[in-house]
Amino acid sequence: MVQTLQNYINGEFVDAAGTELLDIVNPTNGELVAKAPVSVASDIDAAMAAAKQAFASWKHVPPSQRQLMLLRLADALEANSDELVEAQHRNTGQVREMIAAEEVSAGADQLRFFAGAARLLEGKSAGEYLEGHTSYVRREPIGVVAQVAPWNYPLLMAVWKIGPALAAGNTVVLKPSDTTPESTLVLARLTQDILPAGVLNVVLGNGETGAAMVEHKTPGLVSITGSVRAGIAVATGAAKGLKRAHLELGGKAPAIVFADADLKKSAAAIAEFAFFNAGQDCTAITRVLVQEAAHDELVAAMVEHTKTLKTGSQDDSENYFGPLNNINHFNAVNAVMDALPAHCSIATGGKRAGDKGYFFEPTIITGAKQEDDIVQKETFGPIITVQKFLTEAEAIEMANDVEYALASSVWTTDHGTAMRTSRDLDFGAVWINTHIMLTAEMPHGGFKSSGYGKDLSMYGVEDYTRIKHVMTVLDA
Repeated sequence: MVQTLQNYINGEFVDAAGTELLDIVNPTNGELVAKAPVSVASDIDAAMAAAKQAFASWKHVPPSQRQLMLLRLADALEANSDELVEAQHRNTGQVREMIAAEEVSAGADQLRFFAGAARLLEGKSAGEYLEGHTSYVRREPIGVVAQVAPWNYPLLMAVWKIGPALAAGNTVVLKPSDTTPESTLVLARLTQDILPAGVLNVVLGNGETGAAMVEHKTPGLVSITGSVRAGIAVATGAAKGLKRAHLELGGKAPAIVFADADLKKSAAAIAEFAFFNAGQDCTAITRVLVQEAAHDELVAAMVEHTKTLKTGSQDDSENYFGPLNNINHFNAVNAVMDALPAHCSIATGGKRAGDKGYFFEPTIITGAKQEDDIVQKETFGPIITVQKFLTEAEAIEMANDVEYALASSVWTTDHGTAMRTSRDLDFGAVWINTHIMLTAEMPHGGFKSSGYGKDLSMYGVEDYTRIKHVMTVLDA
């Protein structure tokens, strides 16, 4: 019997008032694994009320106690890794080993960072900036935060959402993606004996549910990781209530490869970073810009290495990456290939992998022009283009000539080239001779249509705070 999932509100799992149900499908084989409710206004009201009530006391919990709770939650993630992995694999088809390492272990590590950050929030030092008066700054939690997480890394993105928000003293109403809710619900259950009731609430639903959360009167900040389209909708909805917004949106990451790079080593690394998680990563390499003299050698090496990156097997231990997340996205990626201009050539891949599920071959395309959709628009799949450039200036111009500005990388053995290009690339992250690597201590977030606000690091925690000036007269 297929399970119907429940919301998590005020420390308990409860049935949603909404009667519409969504099918949760395993993308490795298309089989139905669960049903999830589409939460309606009364469900959202209940979650917001629980979060608001909990905030009244949670905001006064000392940072040392919030730290201990987040540390306990990190330990709980690791202790329940197998359950979290299986719950997520049912919804994403991701390679289990990858979920365990890149989401459970990494998520626990990042929770431990946020736990420490709870005790390190800073403000301007107290002093007499006006004669006869002392001023100081309070850094305070915002209140209730509404958060919408994506389907590409469901557990890890839930951690990125709740970690800084809770560390700063906020309470949360979180909506996981409509296709990948199960690992988030396991996470919620793990908090039952750790967090006070109402501090974390999870509401299931679709885009309309998320929109209703954003426009609800209670949250002081709304946060989403998702597409540019979704980010614009969230920013617009937040603006109606003058709420703050935190947006981590799409990407079209370039990798600039100069002729002096170690081409064989660079080709293997670029292919792996591009096709990791089936390219379903807004920081994934999607555009390779290579100096003309090195183009043919790099493409040949990339194709050779890409053919070793397997996908399509029902035994995920045989795969480098799993399937695309859902049938709609699978169809969209196929449509991108169907619409390729005639001047483009497929060096490898380009079609479905296997005969079951939503697997897609790792694909390398040459001959694309800068104005082509395949270069300008986010595909969010295992597809990369390779373009030629002559000069450093041309490479920078081509790299920056997209609406996205989240991530990029430079591949060279020349220090000056690396420093100049990292300065001139208009992206929130620039890697040198590597890509996609993240650490909890460093910020993650983009510019332009990739959104605003930072995840991870102290900058990410500060995004979930507000600043208050307090002044007192000295001779009262």
